[in-house]
Amino acid sequence: MTAGRSVSEQAEAAMARKLSGPAREEISLAPVLAALSDPVRFEIVCKLASGCELSCASLGLPIPKSTLTHHLKVLREAGVIVQRPVGTSKMTCLRRKDLDARFPGLLDSVLAARAKRPSKH
Repeated sequence: MTAGRSVSEQAEAAMARKLSGPAREEISLAPVLAALSDPVRFEIVCKLASGCELSCASLGLPIPKSTLTHHLKVLREAGVIVQRPVGTSKMTCLRRKDLDARFPGLLDSVLAARAKRPSKH
């Protein structure tokens, strides 16, 4: 056991690392672009772009829970989002500051391109 830390504190620290993804300086462009290339993941990023922290249920996507979990894991491991546990839920937010620091203008460009695409009717 680590000095001064209980087993539950160690477990909480491990969970926090798991839900935060890579450190800012470890975020790489290729995994970020790969994560954003999927339409469902891109929709998640667009919903989080307002700066709000959302629960999985409030994302309102018509996909199975297991599929949503997979997409959130890909985004988290790429460094696009961070999650934190709240009771039995996980709150998710975009790592905008980290992404802007690593790749200035990337997120704004990607979101602006989505806004300019023609609507489907």
